[in-house]
Amino acid sequence: MDWAQEHYRSRTFNKDERIPARPGIVYLVDRGAIRLISAAQTQGAVKPKVSTSALSESPQEEAFLGFVGAGQPFEIITQSPFDLRCFAHVDQTEVIWLYWNDLDNWPHFRREVLDAFRYQHQRKLLWLATLGQRRTIDRLLGFLTLLIEEFGAPYEHGYYLPWSLTHAQIGSAIGSTRVTVTRLMGKLRQQGLIKVHGEGFIAIPSPSKPKSI
Repeated sequence: MDWAQEHYRSRTFNKDERIPARPGIVYLVDRGAIRLISAAQTQGAVKPKVSTSALSESPQEEAFLGFVGAGQPFEIITQSPFDLRCFAHVDQTEVIWLYWNDLDNWPHFRREVLDAFRYQHQRKLLWLATLGQRRTIDRLLGFLTLLIEEFGAPYEHGYYLPWSLTHAQIGSAIGSTRVTVTRLMGKLRQQGLIKVHGEGFIAIPSPSKPKSI
C-alpha cells in the first residue's frame, strides 16, 4: 500500500462509481468491495451503416457476476461480445493497481496473489455447479449460500451478507427474473432457509445445535 500510494497507484471510489479497469493489470481491493458485471450487446434489428458511436450507445444486457472483497485481487478480461465491468459496491472502496512485472519486486506477495486467483477459480467452479441446477429455487439458494460463505459476517443466528443486493441483480446472476426471485425468496424465508438481518441484509441461519443433557 505504501508503494502504491507513493506511485499514485491507489484510488478511492464512491458507491456505484465505475472503476476504470483494463486488461493486463492486476487490481487489489484494499477496502470496501466491488461488484463485477458482464454486459453484452442486445440483439436487435440489423440496420445498415451503423456508426461505432451509435453501437456503443446501444442497449446492453447486464449480468451480476459476483463480488471482490477487501484483500482480494481481480483482473479484467475483454472477450467480444461481452464486456466485463466493475463498480464500487460500497462507499470509500479503495483499489490499487499494479502491472504483472511489478509483482516481481515481491515474490512472496506474487505467490499470495496467484493463490488468491486459484481460490477464485475454485469458487467459480462451485458457482457453475450451482447455476447448473434445473430448479430456480435450488440455483437461488446455492447462489446465496456461496456468497455468504465467502463474504458473510457473523451474527447471533448465523451469517449474513453485509452488502445490499437487489432482487434484479440476483435474478441476472441465476438466469431468472426479479419477480421470480422475490417470490422464491419469500418461500425460502417461510422454510427457514434464509432470514432478513438488520436493514434488509440476506442471512443464512446456522444449523441448530442439539441441547446438551
